[in-house]
Amino acid sequence: MKFVSTRGKAPSATLSQALRNGAAPDGGLYMPAQLPAAKRDELDSKASLAEFAAALLRPFFAGDALEPELRAICGDALNLAAPLISPDPAKPMLRALELFHGPTGAFKDFGARFLMACFDRIAEGGPLTVLVATSGDTGGAVGCAAEGRSSVRSVILFPKGRVSPFQERQLTCWGENVLAVEVDGDFDDCQRLVKAAFAERSLSAEHRLTSANSINFGRLMPQLAYVAQAAVRVFADTGEKPGFVIPSGNLGHGFAVLLAKAMRLPIGPVVLATNANRTLKDWNNRGVYEPRASIATLANAMDVGNPSNFERLSALPPEVREVRVELVTDEEIKARIAAEYQASGYVWCPHSATTAEAWSRLPDAERSDRPWIAMATAHPYKFAEVVEPLVGRSVEPTPALAAIFERPTRKIRIGASLDALADALQERAAAA
Repeated sequence: MKFVSTRGKAPSATLSQALRNGAAPDGGLYMPAQLPAAKRDELDSKASLAEFAAALLRPFFAGDALEPELRAICGDALNLAAPLISPDPAKPMLRALELFHGPTGAFKDFGARFLMACFDRIAEGGPLTVLVATSGDTGGAVGCAAEGRSSVRSVILFPKGRVSPFQERQLTCWGENVLAVEVDGDFDDCQRLVKAAFAERSLSAEHRLTSANSINFGRLMPQLAYVAQAAVRVFADTGEKPGFVIPSGNLGHGFAVLLAKAMRLPIGPVVLATNANRTLKDWNNRGVYEPRASIATLANAMDVGNPSNFERLSALPPEVREVRVELVTDEEIKARIAAEYQASGYVWCPHSATTAEAWSRLPDAERSDRPWIAMATAHPYKFAEVVEPLVGRSVEPTPALAAIFERPTRKIRIGASLDALADALQERAAAA
């Protein structure tokens, strides 16, 4: 399998090269040169996620140096729970795919662990520097997955004052090979700096930069695997193609679900739920994509004004790109968290609550004529300061999340400029 740039001006790459490079040299994002049709007879709905992923992802690894390692990579990285549950017995057609049972309590654990397992096997010639921008959860997952690995150093950029207190602690508590960098700007500034660093070829080569953001196709393969597994399981149980309701920030899940649909997996309608950052809503309404500056919301990991994976979504076949976008305000997020807890006792995080709200807006006939899967992407404890007043009780952390408070934290601060980031990378390299 070869991988090509969404912008069409870069040489094709092997999977290992695409993972190592992160983004293509022309500034585009890597896509499979061909979209393989999934072999449904090889996908066991009752298999573990690791086994299911190894079968589903085989075409992407075909002919690559990592192909013999695929099963081991999946076994190392994807031994996490992703239960499909019914959050409210009164809504039998709605299921939640809980993706927060990993060590940092967010879906990013799947992709970060998968990428690091790949990097362990391709990092020849010295450690790679994994440079990521985070609006909340990515950095913690990458730091956790990178900690203690000799194959990688990790540099995590996060926007000053735009992550929750617990998220900041989770970004800044990892080992010596992980550096947290607080940027005086918003998430789009952080993302811009990452892209600029990759585009500066001498800087990228000197520090052996690679990415663990969803610009890296390796982050998306585990997402493809668990959405496909959920769809196959629901289809096997009901005979109906499930619809998906997805909290959308950088469009990683949105792209993964549409990619699964393009691979002829049983995927029904797709609804993207956004917060008050309205770039996708305006595109859905008017057909014109116009990036905006991001604004801060309660669902801060979705505070994205220029979703990177829109390039990948646009490169998919037109027949699978049809989506509906629902914009959910902070007040609607709070009202939905409170209402769902009162109705069923289930606690949604602010991001996942956008999916419950978006689903509730569908016409009754659409909600009742097929099963729907809402993506529950983060543990509500990570947003306790928002959630607890709404549900009227404390939200308990998992043991892994509670252990974060035992760790010391450290960070450095920089301005939102490439020069400042280059200095930080140099300091990071000198300290290694």
